Amino acid sequence: MSLHESSAERCAPVPLGLLGTGMTILLLGVQQATLLPLDAMMIAMGLFYGGLAQIIAGIFEWRRNQSFAATTFCAWGLFWLTLVGMVALPRAGIGDLPSPLALTSYLVLWGLFSGVLFIGALRLGRLLPLIFANLSLFLFLLALSEAHTLVALDRLAGWQGVLTGILAVYAGCAQMLNDIYRRPLLPT
Repeated sequence: MSLHESSAERCAPVPLGLLGTGMTILLLGVQQATLLPLDAMMIAMGLFYGGLAQIIAGIFEWRRNQSFAATTFCAWGLFWLTLVGMVALPRAGIGDLPSPLALTSYLVLWGLFSGVLFIGALRLGRLLPLIFANLSLFLFLLALSEAHTLVALDRLAGWQGVLTGILAVYAGCAQMLNDIYRRPLLPT
């Protein structure tokens, strides 16, 4: 069987979605832990890999009638686009930065949504629930750090994001490699 035939028959967008989630969260965590500045690289990553790539993965999952993955990837793609918009638009002179209360509310809502995804993921193995539990914790810590300007809390949230990103990157790589080798090479 050629590579093309295998791809056409078995191509699943889940690894792309998980990698888009994981790499972008990992970089946001590193930035929140004050190891990297918020610059054009971070904004581009959020816009294209966190945003656009996940929406594309979600649309393909929708076509495969996978409502959980479709909703997850489309929603998270839109999360990244709105987050980038909240940073980039004020820098371009369009609107103001959100207030601390508004950003805290935004992060809490996404943390709650991730909690719902955690409940859904409980039926999908061990790794996905772990990712969504850590993602919820990351978002709640970001919300707390936004509400209370404590450097230690910012860094704690950042390191929680790094852990969450690593878990999602591992899950995306594991699913991709398991698909290539057509057997469980890495546990998920």
